Amino acid sequence: MGFLSDRSLDLAGLIAEVTGPDRGGIAAFVGTVRDHHQGRPVMELEYSAYGAMAEAECGRIVEETERRWPVRVALRHRIGLLAIGEAAVAIAVAGAHRDETFAACRHVIEELKRRVPIWKRERYADGTVEWVGTGQAPGLTAPGGRP
Repeated sequence: MGFLSDRSLDLAGLIAEVTGPDRGGIAAFVGTVRDHHQGRPVMELEYSAYGAMAEAECGRIVEETERRWPVRVALRHRIGLLAIGEAAVAIAVAGAHRDETFAACRHVIEELKRRVPIWKRERYADGTVEWVGTGQAPGLTAPGGRP
């Protein structure tokens, strides 16, 4: 299964992917669509991605994380149109101990936001629409030409 999904995210399924008898700690992060951004009411948003590059970069992040800490990682990010409250990203990390598990989970979300070419287009209550970059892969711009 890939890292990008156009379907609702299943945190329980991600946890099942990383659970094991030698892993006593599970940390999870779920990022949901909020109803505001920088003081402006948001009605909905749409995620777009440079698919092949996003998939490859997510794979690299998972591999790097599993090499750096003795953990297992599962990661999914939504693409497409999402409503307020829907999960946009879900991460599950399991390890033998909580310190490494929490650190690895934090690492995954921070690197995803920094490196993966995923953009969101927010629709505001006043009818305006704006692209907001998440991943900032070098040389890429958001759909519509936004950096």
